[in-house]
Amino acid sequence: MTRTTKRIQIFDSTLRDGAQGEGISYSVTDKLNIVRALDDFKVDYIEAGNPASNPKDMAFFEKVTKEKLHHARLCAFGATHRKGLTADKDAGLKSLLDAGTPCVSIFGKTWDLHVEKILRATLEENLGLIYRTVKFMKDNGKEVIFDAEHFFDGFIRNEEYALRTLEAALSAGADLLCLCDTNGGTLPGQIKDIVEKATVRFPGAAIGIHCHNDTGCAVASSIAAVEAGAVQVQGTFVGTGERCGNADLSVIIPNLRFKMGYSCVGDDLTGLARTVRHICDISNMRVYNSKPYVGDSAFAHKGGMHIDGVNKVSASFEHIDPKEVGASRRFLMSEVSGRSTVMKKLETVAPDLSRDSPEVAKILETLKNMENNGYQFEAADASFELMALKTLGRFSPHFRPIIYRTSGEYPPPAGEFSASAILSLEVDGKEETTAAMGNGPVHALDNALRKALRVFYPELDVVRLSDYKVRVLSGAHATAAKVRVLIESTDGDIIWNTVGVGTDVVAASWEALCDSLEYILHLRRGNRQ
Repeated sequence: MTRTTKRIQIFDSTLRDGAQGEGISYSVTDKLNIVRALDDFKVDYIEAGNPASNPKDMAFFEKVTKEKLHHARLCAFGATHRKGLTADKDAGLKSLLDAGTPCVSIFGKTWDLHVEKILRATLEENLGLIYRTVKFMKDNGKEVIFDAEHFFDGFIRNEEYALRTLEAALSAGADLLCLCDTNGGTLPGQIKDIVEKATVRFPGAAIGIHCHNDTGCAVASSIAAVEAGAVQVQGTFVGTGERCGNADLSVIIPNLRFKMGYSCVGDDLTGLARTVRHICDISNMRVYNSKPYVGDSAFAHKGGMHIDGVNKVSASFEHIDPKEVGASRRFLMSEVSGRSTVMKKLETVAPDLSRDSPEVAKILETLKNMENNGYQFEAADASFELMALKTLGRFSPHFRPIIYRTSGEYPPPAGEFSASAILSLEVDGKEETTAAMGNGPVHALDNALRKALRVFYPELDVVRLSDYKVRVLSGAHATAAKVRVLIESTDGDIIWNTVGVGTDVVAASWEALCDSLEYILHLRRGNRQ
């Protein structure tokens, strides 16, 4: 890709628009941590919220303006001044000045329907509100971004008036005109056409784009706007926001950089995956496997032909090198994977084996038989490694389960756990019996297993389950159906996944739990002698 000299500004609204998404609630500490992460990633602007909206936002502004940012400019968000007041008497504008940010984002009405039905003003009154607010902020030394709210709906209904609102902001000194698809209902082709018309009407003016994802087109519409001349893209870093969310900057940024050759947030995007996961963690969200560039499935290959191609020429089935965004390639294990996949997975488990080794054929046969019985290893790499080692006769277990028993109570006693588990296991000829309570039999069993093993392996104190999934494999036998349990575990350093299958959900969970602890013990301690 040939690089252009054009630079696209990245404006992140995670802390304002993103915080309006369902299920999102940031503390002041959360917000400060997100600001630091975005600044480290070198975004140009961080819209930190509306200081007039609530006391928590004002407290945040008092703290964030003391942060020493290296790359980003902080931006406070607010509306044009209220009817019947002068700009200098408006409490909202005063709070914007008090926030102390070098930049402000002022939203104003551009859709005549909103002006007349929502704001209940005349069209001329609204133009005056826009002009006076922008001028007031410029007179107070602020960089001003005018957010043209509902611009595309307004343009489609009354083109001339929508453009006049931009003219009012520009004549008052606005530094950038951001065209907002606030309802998220405009398609990329319309976005591109309308942005082009705005750039023709205001040659030399800096134009931005702000899209919502109500048609699933926010990323595509943002890219279309850049093609039409926009120099700033607004969005949220992981796509959070009102209703269906905002344009996802973690997808837009690498598209601009790798697909279009534009400069944005510097040349190094190797921190992209890390930043996405960090912000998702703070937001109490999971990164979807299918998320472009950084999801677990973004560079995951399952078909044997695909895997063989990637091993020979990575570009044959990958649109970029995953290392460029800090991601990694994965080869998924399944009955369709073939010998190439198994060999790739065995590089760390048994590097001495060759493609034609009878041991490899044996592992393939075991894999196919287990998958036929309901196991799935593409999301359970740890269980696959243990299976391969056992098949090769190269694994010595770190503990031997003897017996377990679980019981539950309904309704549970007030304020107490609903289930208990008792178990016995053996390590080096020494038997340990223990019991534990939990929220349900699986939780109780998990607690009891860790309690018993910590006697021999204190390092398991830091191991915890981070995800637990149950899949019914067939409904033919109703409540006696076979289930597959997938468990994700972590010790705070690495994450690994294990699987268990059975007609008893507790037994399937027990299998996955035992594999989880065996795997980390094998990884940390190696094979037992």
